[in-house]
Amino acid sequence: MDASESNKLVGDHAMPPQALELVAARFRALGEPIRLRILQELQAGELSVSALTRAVGSTQPNVSKHLRVLQEVALVGRRPVGTTAYYFIAEPMIFDLCQMVCSAMRDLLETQVGILRSVTGRFPRP
Repeated sequence: MDASESNKLVGDHAMPPQALELVAARFRALGEPIRLRILQELQAGELSVSALTRAVGSTQPNVSKHLRVLQEVALVGRRPVGTTAYYFIAEPMIFDLCQMVCSAMRDLLETQVGILRSVTGRFPRP
């Protein structure tokens, strides 16, 4: 595949390499389960770092680090109030993307379970 073909991987229009890097950065940001958990918690509304820390069962420095990554790719925003910062979803379309991925994963798993059942005659026990 040459460079002009790789630029057409996103949508119908060619994207320049710099734009593809921005897209890739967003996908990389979604590559950590804790970040997905943070996004899940923020779906209900904005939360402070301490509330997110409790909700995801991690440490404050770890949650802050992951929030920075999500903020750098503009998936979350930050609203300071005095000494507390509240985080919120800055890009709501992220949930549409997650829904598409989860639906595709569910379909794939259902297909694999069907194949296992047809081969073994029943669902195998772990």
